[in-house]
Amino acid sequence: MDKIDGRMFRNMILSGAENLRRHAEYVDSLNVFPVPDGDTGTNMNLSMTSGADEVEDKEDVHIGTVGKHFSKGLLMGARGNSGVILSQLFRGFSKAIEEKKEIEAADFTAAFGAGVKTAYKAVMKPVEGTILTVAKDSANKVEEISATESSIITIMEAVIKEAKASLERTPELLPVLKEVGVVDSGGQGLVYVYEGFLSALRGEPIEVSGKPDTETFVNDEHDFDEFMSVEDIEYGFCTEFMVRFDSGKREFNEDDFRQDMSEFGDSLLVISDEEIVKVHVHTETPGEAMTYGATYGELIKMKIENMREQFRAVHHKKEAAPARKEGYDTAIITVSSGEGVNELFRSIGATHVINGGQTMNPSTEDILRTIEDEAVKSAIILPNNKNIIMAAEQARDMLEIPAVVIPTRSIPEGLSSLLVYSPEAELEENKDAMVASLEHVKTGQVTYAVRDTKIDGIEIRKDQHMGIKDGKITGAHDSREASLKQLIESMLDEESEIVTVLIGDEGNPEEVDRIIEALESEYDEVEFEVHDGQQPVYSYLLSVE
Repeated sequence: MDKIDGRMFRNMILSGAENLRRHAEYVDSLNVFPVPDGDTGTNMNLSMTSGADEVEDKEDVHIGTVGKHFSKGLLMGARGNSGVILSQLFRGFSKAIEEKKEIEAADFTAAFGAGVKTAYKAVMKPVEGTILTVAKDSANKVEEISATESSIITIMEAVIKEAKASLERTPELLPVLKEVGVVDSGGQGLVYVYEGFLSALRGEPIEVSGKPDTETFVNDEHDFDEFMSVEDIEYGFCTEFMVRFDSGKREFNEDDFRQDMSEFGDSLLVISDEEIVKVHVHTETPGEAMTYGATYGELIKMKIENMREQFRAVHHKKEAAPARKEGYDTAIITVSSGEGVNELFRSIGATHVINGGQTMNPSTEDILRTIEDEAVKSAIILPNNKNIIMAAEQARDMLEIPAVVIPTRSIPEGLSSLLVYSPEAELEENKDAMVASLEHVKTGQVTYAVRDTKIDGIEIRKDQHMGIKDGKITGAHDSREASLKQLIESMLDEESEIVTVLIGDEGNPEEVDRIIEALESEYDEVEFEVHDGQQPVYSYLLSVE
C-alpha cells in the first residue's frame, strides 16, 4: 500500500482507539505510585475515543478533512497530561496533511515528525522517558528510511518497532520507572494506538465491541416541580459511579448487585458487561453506596450531586434572574471532588465548581463549557491537580476572553490561592498574587496502596495507608491514624502557623481529634482547622502554611 485516503485514515483511527480501550486498564496499572488513582490509560482512552467519535460517521475520502475532525475531537476531549500530549501529537500530524486528499509514505513520515514538534512545543518543560520520547524516537527512525521506502505498511511497522524499543528504554531515562519496575504508561498507550493503526492498514481492523459508555454518566436532569419544597426530596444525592471488576474481589452477579443497590435509595440504573458496572442511584448515603460498589473492584469514575442544593440554586436563580443578566466580571473556575470541598471553594469565592480530580480528570471541553453561556469579562482557572493543568491551559487558549491558569497541583493549593484573590485587582495582578501564595503551602495526602512496591527506598504493602508530602511518599503504615500523624509531623516546622485537615469519605474525625490533641501541646502556636471534605480516594488532605 503506497497511498491512504480519508476512509482508510478513519479506519486506522477507530482501530487505534479500540486497541487502546482494550488495554486501558493495563496502562492504568503502570502508574508509578501505588495509589488508587492510576488514570493514564483512562485519560488516553477517553481522549482518543473523543477523537474517534468525531470521525466515526464521516465518509470523506479527503484525508485532510478527516484529520481536521480527528484533531478537533481529540483537542476538545483531551483529559490529563497524557491525553493533552496525545491531542497535540495528532494536532501536528493532522495539520501536516490538511491540504491533501491522500498521502504517500513520505507525507505519512513527515506527519509523524510534525506531530512530535507540536507536542514538544506544547509542554513547557518536556521530560524524556515519557510518551514524548517514544513519539520522537519512532518518528526519527522512520525518517531515516522514508527516502527509499514507499510502502506505508512498512513505515508503520518501523514506527511500532522503534516505539516499542524506545518504550523499553524509558526506565533508563526516568530512574523512578526503573525502581518500580515499569515502563512509561503514556508511551505504552501510544504503542497501542500505533498497533491499532497497523491492524487497519493490514485489513484487520480491531472492531469496536459493544461496551457500556465509560466516558459519560447518565444525563440525569433534575427537573424540580414548581410547587415542591426541599423537604420533599427523600433521597438527596444523585450518585453515579463505575466499577472495574477485580478477580480478587467479590464475584459479580447483576441481579444480586441490583437488589443490594436498591436498598440505598431509588432511581436506580445498573448497566454492566464482563469488565465494568455503571451505576446511577438517588441516595442519602453516597459514600456507603460507593463503598459497596468497591467490594467488586476498583472505582474508576464517580460523581455526586446534592439535589437539595440544586433545588435551592434553581429557585434562587429564578428569584435573582434580573440581577444576574450581566454575569460575573471574573469567573473563578475550580476543579474539585467531594461536596464538602466543593462548598469550601464556593464559600471563599469560586463561581464555578467542576466535579473532578484523580481518576476523573475533566476534559478541555468540560472546562470550556462551564462558562460558555456566561457574560463574563475574564476567567481564572484552578486545576488543583498536576494532571489537569495542561487541559486547563488548552481551555484557556481557546477562550475568547482573557483568562489565566493558576498552576495549583492540589486541593489545598487551590484553596490557599483563592484566599488571596481580590475582586478589585486586575487579572494579571491576581494571577501574580495567587501564584506567589503557592510558595507558602505544603500539601499532604493520606490514601491506601493498591499493590506491593518499593519507591524512594520505602517498602509498601498492598492496603497499607501512605502519607504523601508534596508528591513524595513519606511512609506507609497498617494504621491510617499512624500514617496521618507521621505525615503532619513531617510537614510541621518552626514557621508553621496553620494546619488544615480535610476529612474524606474514608476518614475518621475521631482519629483527627486524637492527633490534634497530641500535637497541640508540642506546637502550641499552631492553629488547627478541620473540615468535612467528603472527598473520594484520599482519606485526608492536608495543608500547612
